[in-house]
Amino acid sequence: MLLSLVVHTYSLRYWFPATIMLGTAPAYLLSWGAWRLLSTVLPAKLYHKLDDRLYNIYQSMVLFFFENYTGVEIIIYGDIPKNKENVVYLSNHQCTVDWIIADMLATRQSALGHVRYVLKDGLKWLPLYGWYFSQHGGIYVKRSAKFNERAMRKKLTSQTVCGAPMYLVIFPEGTRYNPELKNVIDSSQAFAAKEGLAVLKHTLTPRMKATHIAIESMQGHLDAVYDITVAYEGTLDASGQRRPAPSMPEFLCKECPRVHIHFSRVDIKEIPTESVFFRRWLHERFEIKDRLLTEFYESEVADKKHRFPGEGKVSPLSLSKTLPSVIVLGGLMLPLLMTENGRKLYVRTWVCGTLLGWLWVNVSP
Repeated sequence: MLLSLVVHTYSLRYWFPATIMLGTAPAYLLSWGAWRLLSTVLPAKLYHKLDDRLYNIYQSMVLFFFENYTGVEIIIYGDIPKNKENVVYLSNHQCTVDWIIADMLATRQSALGHVRYVLKDGLKWLPLYGWYFSQHGGIYVKRSAKFNERAMRKKLTSQTVCGAPMYLVIFPEGTRYNPELKNVIDSSQAFAAKEGLAVLKHTLTPRMKATHIAIESMQGHLDAVYDITVAYEGTLDASGQRRPAPSMPEFLCKECPRVHIHFSRVDIKEIPTESVFFRRWLHERFEIKDRLLTEFYESEVADKKHRFPGEGKVSPLSLSKTLPSVIVLGGLMLPLLMTENGRKLYVRTWVCGTLLGWLWVNVSP
């Protein structure tokens, strides 16, 4: 019985925030849908402006749970610019929490509403979220020969033309680095060796196409590239071997005490545009990441292990940035659940949102 209570209490640490985040989605979607209808006769720039505000509210609520609720310590190496910029955010990719890390940095720059993702194509099947991410400016891409370069360029160009602020998050590795998936790592390393590139140990070989198209398509709109390297503390086993990074449920269960984030800003003018030179540039950035992660995980000097070089500053997130969103979205959700008609509308919103997503997946070009 005691064991059952412990297990139940542990699961609640995840299910409580998950229920709130998923539960507020229909109320959020209804609010966004109302604005979308009203904005059909308004300039696209005005629609994007309020859409970014609405997105900021929802993602601030998400950050309440991933930062304030978990109590995770965020340690940042490097100085984040105080002013908002139009940027491409490049990071190593280890787990789904990496999406949240991008939000964590964006909110510290007051740019949370501007975050848009380049995601693998299969994620567009997520009920409600998959469809909405696309409406907010996200881009779904397929790998290799199925990659639709024309569609990506078209979407990015349409957003830059209307002046939409851009904080475009890309994970160039194309898939997550998982130390337990030896075949994926071996394949990535073999490809690098074949192409005459440095073999990487703690990241996968980056794919250049999506990143190159993004930077090339928005050349006159972008200010910089943010080169981000993330390490999750607590991912070494007793023998010193690297373990997989925490999943979202594990993170919400407070299994990660600290996240170390190395920040480097690269001015857009310093990045080569010709594909051959760009490929080399991108790989060199990942060589730097690999050296940082090697020192983080393998350094034999105690003071250098579990940290990046340079001064790391703890960066707490104020409740004033997140708690109001929890109150607002909770206030929208509760009336829906308190009446029978409200509950029916709530369920219909989930169903309609899922159907809209299905139609978008199967009908859109």
